[in-house]
Amino acid sequence: MNEIIIATKNIGKVNEFVQLFSEFNVKVRSLLDYPEIPDIIEDGQTFADNAVKKAETISQVFGQTVIADDSGLIVDALDGRPGVYSARYAGGEKNDVANNEKVLKELIDIPDSDRNARFFCAIAVANPLIKTKVFEGICEGYITREARGDNGFGYDPIMFLPEIGKTMAELSSEEKNKLSHRSAALRKLLEEKNEWIG
Repeated sequence: MNEIIIATKNIGKVNEFVQLFSEFNVKVRSLLDYPEIPDIIEDGQTFADNAVKKAETISQVFGQTVIADDSGLIVDALDGRPGVYSARYAGGEKNDVANNEKVLKELIDIPDSDRNARFFCAIAVANPLIKTKVFEGICEGYITREARGDNGFGYDPIMFLPEIGKTMAELSSEEKNKLSHRSAALRKLLEEKNEWIG
């Protein structure tokens, strides 16, 4: 069985990658399996910068193929925020509830017609022997006025998909994996999986 390491300690992301790779003969590990590995400082100016830094750093540690993603929420009415600061938008440690509440508060006076937003994901694939590549995915929607749904993580409860009529947090994991920004980026990667997985 081939193996790939996902450079994250985010259990929500790990579970999504495990499900997304489930149809392939690939064993997925993550940094949760290696607690001795310190967190990598995400100080890039773009999602791609952060994804590449994480993937290349961990790939050098293990000497094998590593996938890393950096993803977040882009809200037009907030000039693109939270953007690369999505994980800690409310400050301090990662706190999904606080992050969602901050976005909702900042948009309280914004009409529904101007609450357009998108999830953006950059997935980097690094291997010491191959040039790093980046694959990107987007999921368009708009921001609700209150959190809805108990599934998913991050900003899923406030990201509404009009074509489905649900927030991301109201989708089953199977539904989300067909529509999400992460799955869109991963599908592009898997088109070249014979080059990257192994």
